[in-house]
Amino acid sequence: MKVAGLIVAAGRGKRAGGGIPKQYRDLNGQTVLRRSILALLAHRDVEAVLVVIHSDDVGEYERAVNGISGLLPVCIGGVERQDSVLAGLNALQATAPDMVLIHDAARPLVSVNIIEEVVNALETHAGAFPALPVVDALWRGGDVIETPETREGLWRAQTPQGFRFADILAAHKNLTAPALDDVAVAHGAGLSVAITQGAEDNFKITTLEDFARAKRALKDDMDIRTGNGFDVHKFGDGDHVTLCGIKIPHSHGLVGHSDADVAMHAVTDAIFGALAEGDIGQWFPPSDMQWKGAASDIFLRKAVERSVARGFTITHIDCTIICEFPKIGPHALAMRERMAQIVGIDMDRISVKATTSEKLGFTGRGEGIAATATATLVKT
Repeated sequence: MKVAGLIVAAGRGKRAGGGIPKQYRDLNGQTVLRRSILALLAHRDVEAVLVVIHSDDVGEYERAVNGISGLLPVCIGGVERQDSVLAGLNALQATAPDMVLIHDAARPLVSVNIIEEVVNALETHAGAFPALPVVDALWRGGDVIETPETREGLWRAQTPQGFRFADILAAHKNLTAPALDDVAVAHGAGLSVAITQGAEDNFKITTLEDFARAKRALKDDMDIRTGNGFDVHKFGDGDHVTLCGIKIPHSHGLVGHSDADVAMHAVTDAIFGALAEGDIGQWFPPSDMQWKGAASDIFLRKAVERSVARGFTITHIDCTIICEFPKIGPHALAMRERMAQIVGIDMDRISVKATTSEKLGFTGRGEGIAATATATLVKT
């Protein structure tokens, strides 16, 4: 199932103050829009995100999204929200997604679990959206309009609102009257729409007080994770081994489906482990011939990309290479430099060291090389 994200960010949103549209304001070190984009990309089924912006905001947008992979070319929106959504849907036709998640740029705290429930609901419904039940009494002026008995069945809608792409595109193209949101568009077209569980933290930033609330939520949501990785490769024919991206002359090579960089594989699995997103074999199965002989930095870059998409910063990597030969010490500095370059962190946050197994086991007998690694990831 191919899922695309569509973020509507063409509004002016200046009620929150700051002199610029709220989606470009800073929220604990990242713009609101950047956090919203990364929140969608954090779900492994979301292959790409398209953002619809105001024509005056191109510069702000480019600064906000610098360094994010998985973004489609930006789209310029229209006068009303539904005009912007239709513009985005038309632009997405080139990528032909099966499903689309339409999300407010000003909801930066949406969780992977909320997205997961919406995506799952699309297996049985044409649309789905997260919501919370109305529990408070509702008043208009001095008159109560909803009592506890009559507000049963009322919901506070949130985003992302997910739909089967072809259905919601057709519904928007056939729209003849203004609609409150995309769920209203879907209902007007007779589409079946499911309600999934929302969350109080998935609120829309509208006022200055909402920024303070979002900052408190982020402060309370620090997430520190540690992952472990382990890999082995046996010796075979060759005149060098590749470890941490560095070719080291040796009487034998390492045997593997890719370049058999046992150390980089261990580091990659450590990062995937911290994210609880499987391992190299799941992301790059050896049964797929496109990875035969592939450089292992491809795998590591994907793990780093997933970390960024999930909003994590890799703060430390420790890798231990276990072998009797070749000697690792003379190459450790180059390995650290290469790993720092790929991961995008300072070299003093990467440790590469080696040990022998005292002639014990397959490494002690000189049959191959093993490596173990630990990665620490932090999200604030």
